[in-house]
Amino acid sequence: MAPVPNGFLNVSREVDLRSDTVTKPTAEMRTAMANAEVDDDVLGADPTVSKLQQQMAKIFGKEAGLFVPSGTMGNLIAVLVHCEVRGSEVIVGSESHIHHYEQGGISTLGGVHSRTVPNQEDGTMDLHKLEEAIRHVYDIHYPVTRLICLENTQARCGGRCITAEYTDKVGELAKSYGVKLHIDGARIFNASTALGVPPETLVRAADTVSVCLSKGLAAPVGTVLVGSNEFIEKARRLRKALGGGMRQVGVLGAAGLLALDMVGRLGEDHRNARLLAEGLNAIDGLSVDLANLDTNIVMVDVDHGLGAEELHKALKEHGVLCLYEGHNRIRVVTHYQITEDDVHYALACFQITFKKVFKGDCTTIHLLTSFFFLHFYSH
Repeated sequence: MAPVPNGFLNVSREVDLRSDTVTKPTAEMRTAMANAEVDDDVLGADPTVSKLQQQMAKIFGKEAGLFVPSGTMGNLIAVLVHCEVRGSEVIVGSESHIHHYEQGGISTLGGVHSRTVPNQEDGTMDLHKLEEAIRHVYDIHYPVTRLICLENTQARCGGRCITAEYTDKVGELAKSYGVKLHIDGARIFNASTALGVPPETLVRAADTVSVCLSKGLAAPVGTVLVGSNEFIEKARRLRKALGGGMRQVGVLGAAGLLALDMVGRLGEDHRNARLLAEGLNAIDGLSVDLANLDTNIVMVDVDHGLGAEELHKALKEHGVLCLYEGHNRIRVVTHYQITEDDVHYALACFQITFKKVFKGDCTTIHLLTSFFFLHFYSH
């Protein structure tokens, strides 16, 4: 096979695999935002966001919905509503977004104590350990458990899908102890797509769900909380206190409505993630657990003690952006702005960069690089 020509990686091209949060609004979204019918949502009068809230509630089989600026605020509001008594306890997964990435807001702002249960490889928590973590009102030594939180998909476990059957079991357990169940559904539509199960089925056991519109669905901002009418009424008051009440928010709601049209193409992201993962797994020194790849998040381990941070920086020089996850791991995420050709280009960059930085198996890398180069330029 012919070698890759000099300068191949110096073309002006960017493949942004950092996250599905980097997606730009579509042209249709921008037009809809410009033409959105709006009013003051703090006064409950914005027709566009009201339509979005109603539509989301219907999709997830709940009574009502509430638009909030971010998933972090959505989760915070949910926890604070369910744990109205200060000093209450919420059980979260050890790898959950709430535990790792939300600045401990539930304790800082709500006086809520969190208790972690280890997430298993598939993103679930062992049901026996979950039950053991529930603390009862009759023991004065402990905070009272009032809420369990699940995350679907489970991002830090590699975008793993949590099944309806497992969620139903957690819901039954929670109900038996008088505990509420909230689902951080930032990527719940990815789970629905991968499992072939309607969103409503995945959350039927949950009291509340937060659903992000600004990840793989391309909206510029926004999450919708769904739950009972009583819950949403309390959530609306908390949103105001947290500064999340906005005026003519229909401008954002219009993008959110069109984001729902993006759900049908998430399978393409999953296929591109699989293609990317298989290519990376074929490079000596890199490994991806293909058996645990469910959706659009690919965790890549840099083996043999080589530096993931150095690889991450070297890739950036060639326009391939990813996230450094620490130690020997990087993360890449596919989304609607990543095409199949982008995947092949990224793989070529990985292979050549890996050879340059780490002096890997040159024969293997040369053959793979030539293959992906030829594929890329044949399209």
